[in-house]
Amino acid sequence: MSEFRLGDVIDDHCIKCRRITNHSIVSIVTAKPAKVRCRTCYHDHDFRNGEAPPSKKDLKKAELFKEVLAAAVPGAATEAVPEAEPEASEKPKKAKARGKKA
Repeated sequence: MSEFRLGDVIDDHCIKCRRITNHSIVSIVTAKPAKVRCRTCYHDHDFRNGEAPPSKKDLKKAELFKEVLAAAVPGAATEAVPEAEPEASEKPKKAKARGKKA
């Protein structure tokens, strides 16, 4: 599509459904979709160009790889692996203890 309009249906990765679904364009900035609404779960989110965000597991692996590389060759970690930016809302959650106390 060369020109987007509000309400047009496009494919994008829904962060709630965790898959590619149909979305309606909610807002447009500089002739590109900025916000979209999933037509399956009706969740509004930023337009992601159909790309899934990196998983927390992949982010942790990249971080550990950088640490190992930095220990092996100082200064090489910043050049070799581009780090994906974790979202501000991603914080490690504490596990809740389940079961009865004796």
